[in-house]
Amino acid sequence: MMMPSIYNNGLFDEFFDGFFAEPTRKAPEKRRYDLMRTDIKELEDAFELDIDMPGCSKEDVKAQVVDGYLVVSASTNSENEEKDEQGKFIRRERYSGSMSRRYYVGDQIKQDDIKARFEDGILKLTIPKEEPKKDPEPKFITIEG
Repeated sequence: MMMPSIYNNGLFDEFFDGFFAEPTRKAPEKRRYDLMRTDIKELEDAFELDIDMPGCSKEDVKAQVVDGYLVVSASTNSENEEKDEQGKFIRRERYSGSMSRRYYVGDQIKQDDIKARFEDGILKLTIPKEEPKKDPEPKFITIEG
């Protein structure tokens, strides 16, 4: 019997995926796409990337070009402590995490060519389009005879 798609997206589906998911199930792949969601817009002479990085500050983010790939990474640490009047812990939480993504930009693009700014949890990158390689004038082999 065919079921509407609403039955596949139950209220507790994501909640239980984290607890009961086997390593081969879809939960790890699903979480991978939730991190650093990227919008890419093509302009006449460049590409604009908007990378969502919620919970990160500008100091947490690093970007570099390595072997034709733009590598964007971030790591963050946070602590949250709440105590009652006697100084006993009511709640104490710690979080530490890192994430990274690679984007192919080509061998012609250098770090100095890329412009970046970070605002409201979004890393905005402008990458110029790679100039197509021009074929040199054809050279002929001299044939003696």
